[in-house]
Amino acid sequence: MTLLPALTAEVRAAAHPDNAEGPCTCTGTCGPLADRPDATVVRHAGTVAKAHAPGTDPAELTLRLATAARLPDVLLPPLAPAPTPLRDRLVTFWPYGTPVDPDAPDAAPWEATATLLARLHRTPPPDGLPAMRGPAKAARAVARLHAALRTEPRAAAVPVLAAWAALPAWARAEAPMPGAPALCHGDLHLGQLVRHPAPDGPWRLIDVDDLGTGVPAWDLARPAAWYACGLLPPDEWTRFLGAYQRAGGPAVPAAGDPWPVLDVPARALTVQTAALAVTKAVAAGRPLDEVEQAIVDACARMAPIPHQLAPGVTD
Repeated sequence: MTLLPALTAEVRAAAHPDNAEGPCTCTGTCGPLADRPDATVVRHAGTVAKAHAPGTDPAELTLRLATAARLPDVLLPPLAPAPTPLRDRLVTFWPYGTPVDPDAPDAAPWEATATLLARLHRTPPPDGLPAMRGPAKAARAVARLHAALRTEPRAAAVPVLAAWAALPAWARAEAPMPGAPALCHGDLHLGQLVRHPAPDGPWRLIDVDDLGTGVPAWDLARPAAWYACGLLPPDEWTRFLGAYQRAGGPAVPAAGDPWPVLDVPARALTVQTAALAVTKAVAAGRPLDEVEQAIVDACARMAPIPHQLAPGVTD
């Protein structure tokens, strides 16, 4: 049995612990939500099972699950305190939540996202929690680009790799992150929110794979990068940033210019996005589309200037 059927059987059993083998009478939606090399996710009515990436550390994942369980007003709490092994993967179980509607951009929950982030960042990290994996994911994206270029060199990769080389070592996962560590999500975007209880409960953050300690500005970096690249309208960026500041988020000053803090993480997320875009274009044998080209162009505009994470903190 391959992973997807095996995971489907696991989530069905979790949803019906007293009737794992009998006929299913569910009227809710059942089936895969995602099937990628790094994550397979299957829903059975109100229960969701996720098979995490091969090689996921069970002790670290258990710590991340425990953190989510302790913060049910911020993170979707898991249904079990520890992962279950399945083949060469670790599986976690979650309640189903209604995701953000990608076809309704005007209804994007920017204020709710920012408020949840501020709550997360204000929470003292539990002992033993590993570092958040944001910089490591950026480094992996650049490594994938290097591998793709061995097959087909692309001129678009030149500004991407130059922008990467100009980043400080901590943003390339080559040195410890500076400053006092905060509790961070590590991979914040609108796909990481659901309403729970479904369909119209409060918003909660999902996906604990990258949860950990680090620089909280990293969690603001993707919308900041989109705004800087012209992909996020100014009013939406203002709504997000203002809500974060009003909620007491510690990543940026409560007033004044946030960019001395956001600059390095936003640059790193821009490079990560551009690296993945060029890699996918190479794999598909196609040119960059308009949005992908805009992100590569943003890398080309990144002057190698000194960066400052926060007053008194440098690389």
